[in-house]
Amino acid sequence: MQKITPEVVAAVDLGSNSFHMIVCSLTEGKLKTLDQLKEMVRLASGLDSRNILDEPTQQRALACLERFGQRIRNFPPGSVRVVGTNTLRTAKNSQQFLLKAEQALNHPIHIISGIEEARLIYMGVAFSLGSNANRRLVMDIGGGSTEYIIGTGDTPKEKESLYMGCVSVSNRFFPEGKLSKVAFTRATLFAEQELEPFQQKFQQGNWDEAIGASGSLRAIAKVLQAKNWSNNGITRSGLDQLVGYLTNCSHINEINLPDLDPERLPVFTGGVAIAYATFKSLGIEQMTVSDGALREGLIQDLLGRIYNHDVRSETVQALATRYHTDKAHAARLDQTVMMLLEQVRESNSLLDNEASEQFLSWAAQLHEIGRDIAHGQYHKHSAYIIENGDLAGFSHQDQVLLATLIRAHRRKFSRSRFQNLPAPWDKQAPYLAIMLRLAVLLHRNRHEDELPHFTIQLVRSKVTLQFPDNWLNQSPLTHADLILEAGYLKSAGFTLNFA
Repeated sequence: MQKITPEVVAAVDLGSNSFHMIVCSLTEGKLKTLDQLKEMVRLASGLDSRNILDEPTQQRALACLERFGQRIRNFPPGSVRVVGTNTLRTAKNSQQFLLKAEQALNHPIHIISGIEEARLIYMGVAFSLGSNANRRLVMDIGGGSTEYIIGTGDTPKEKESLYMGCVSVSNRFFPEGKLSKVAFTRATLFAEQELEPFQQKFQQGNWDEAIGASGSLRAIAKVLQAKNWSNNGITRSGLDQLVGYLTNCSHINEINLPDLDPERLPVFTGGVAIAYATFKSLGIEQMTVSDGALREGLIQDLLGRIYNHDVRSETVQALATRYHTDKAHAARLDQTVMMLLEQVRESNSLLDNEASEQFLSWAAQLHEIGRDIAHGQYHKHSAYIIENGDLAGFSHQDQVLLATLIRAHRRKFSRSRFQNLPAPWDKQAPYLAIMLRLAVLLHRNRHEDELPHFTIQLVRSKVTLQFPDNWLNQSPLTHADLILEAGYLKSAGFTLNFA
C-alpha cells in the first residue's frame, strides 16, 4: 500500500512534570519547527499512596490536552507521536485517563518504558547537538524518573532509568515547600542510593563530555549563570554554592534566585538534589545543557517510521538473531501471512492499514523465539519475552499487541485474550491471529517447497480456504491439522471451511 508523506508532523511528551508539544513542517526530509508548547501539569503530584491519579490532576492534564488538541486534532494518522512516561507507567488508573486524553488529542497515546524514554532522549540530544566522536553522558531529570545514557554520535550504548524525579523527590523530602539542611542531605543520599548500582557504568572515565537535557537542568544552569556561580553550563563548584544557598532557606517562598521561573519553584530543590548527587557519585565537574530532549527524539523516531527506517524492525531482527530463530522458515511464514492479508483486505477494510501489515510480519518473524528457552509451550515463552523485554522503538501497547498475536498463534484460541487491547486492535487482532495460525499450520512440515496457490476469505466470523483440486487428499497431515484447527476456532465463535 502506498504511504503518503505528511507535510506537518508533531510530537507530544506527557511528562510527569511538564507536557511538551512540538510541531514541525516536513519538506524533502527536512524539519522546520513551526510551534512549541509547554505546560507544567505536575502529573506526578497527583499520585496518591496507592498510585491512583487523583481527579483534580486528571482534569488539569485534560484541560492542557484540549489546548494541545486544538493544534493537532486534525493531523492525519501517522503524523503525530504521543507518549506517556513515568507517572502514566505507574498510575493504576492510567487506562481510564488515557481514554479521555486520546479523545482530547484525537491521536493514540503510547506508554513507553524508562529504557525507551532514555533512547529517545539521547536521539533528541544527538539531533540538537549534531554528530561528533565524543562519548557523551546524557542526563535527563524528569518529574518522576531520571535517565542516564552513554552514547557516541547518534547511537546510545548504555541506558538506565531510575525511579526518582524532581516532583517525586520534592514531594517526599520537601513536603509543603519546607527546606532544611537535614532534608536536603536525606534527598541527596536517596538519589545516591538509587544511582549506586550503576555508578561504575556511568562514572567519569567512561565518557568525554556530560550533557543535561531537561527543564530542571536548564533551570539550574540559568540560575548559576545569572548568579555568576558558573559561566559554562553547570559546574560542581556552582552547584556547591547553589546548595549552600538553598539549605539556608527554611521554605521555598524564601528562595529569591534570578531567572528562576516561579512555576518551577515547587520542584526546583528536588531537581537540584538529584543533580548534586549525580555530580558527586559520577565525578562530574562540568555539564553543558542541550535544548533537545524527548520531544525532539520522538520527532526523529517518527521520521524514521515515515521514511521506512523504523527502529522496531531493527529490534525484531536483533531479537530473531539473539534467540536463534529459523530465519528461512520465518521468511516463508512471513511471505504467506502477507499473501493472506492482501486477500483478506479485499473484504475487510478494517485491516487496510500499514500497522496491521507490520505487526503481522513481526509476529511471523518472532513467533518461535521461545523455543530457545523450551520447546514445550514455546508460544507462551515467546509472548512473555516480547511483553516484558526492553524493545527499542516499541511502546508498552505495541509489545502487548505483538505478544498477544504470538501467544494466540497455536493451540487454544480465545477471543477474550483480545478484549483488553486498545481500539482498534481489540477488533483487528483476532483476524491477524487467525492468519498467523493458518500460515503456521500450512508450513508445519517446514519444507522449502512453495505452497500451492490457494484463496482465503475472512468475513466476520467465517473463514473459507480454497485449495487446488485434490491437494488436500494428497496432504493428509495438513487436512488433519485443518480439522483440528476448525475445532479451536469454533470454540471462539469462528467457522473454518476448507476444500
